Amino acid sequence: MFRNKAFKASRSPSPALAPDLSGASAASVREVVTLTTLHKTYGSTDHRITALAGVSLSFLTGTFTAIMGPSGSGKSTLLQCAAGLDRVDTGQVLLDGAPLHRLSERALTELRREQMGFIFQSFNLIPALTARQNVELPLRLAGREIDSAAIDRGLADVGLAERGGHRPAELSGGQQQRVAIARALVTRPKVIFADEPTGALDSRTARDVLALLRGVVEQHGQTVVMVTHDPVAASYAQRVVFLADGQVSGELTEPTAESVALRMAQLEPGESGTKPC
Repeated sequence: MFRNKAFKASRSPSPALAPDLSGASAASVREVVTLTTLHKTYGSTDHRITALAGVSLSFLTGTFTAIMGPSGSGKSTLLQCAAGLDRVDTGQVLLDGAPLHRLSERALTELRREQMGFIFQSFNLIPALTARQNVELPLRLAGREIDSAAIDRGLADVGLAERGGHRPAELSGGQQQRVAIARALVTRPKVIFADEPTGALDSRTARDVLALLRGVVEQHGQTVVMVTHDPVAASYAQRVVFLADGQVSGELTEPTAESVALRMAQLEPGESGTKPC
């Protein structure tokens, strides 16, 4: 379980940054991830822990959603199940209409490789590979042709045009996270799942990374679903969904750090140490 460092920013991005979906066609704005009545438990019969208790949510194309809740509320479990990294006990997860629960492990792995991007607090870069090679890795694993110009553009988009030949140890934490974002985007996935992506970063670098994620949504129409503990990080999203005791307890649109912090303060804390994040 990871916790974000507190940011010092006092306000969220300008509402003008919110994407204008009013003119988009019904075909272009759709549910890219649909979660229906998800239940997930862990542990033995004598000590069973309920992580998700009937969660239903959907995420539209071209949107940025933050998932928040007290420790033990089920937010990380929700992200893992939505991404097919963990199987639900009952319920249904659809990615652009494809039911993840009906796929074999091999098919699920291929779908994640082609249709999903992942960004984590620990970056998960390969130390022996350069930044460029780390970005190329998903394409190589998928057996796809490497478009050198596209890789160059991807590195330039995250401000690392001159750092492609550097290995992770030669990059700052913020630069490593930018490499991870470029890697997540290289296959042009339908959805990007981010689990505490700013937890290992200082305040200023965290804000830069969050602005970059916001730009991915607005400029490229990607869908981002991010788990975070931090109200300022959540304020960069267009929508915040709150979980408590494995259930949806409400949401905010056009959130500010202050409105998110107030809502979090109203939630009952989970029982520390007894439930998944």
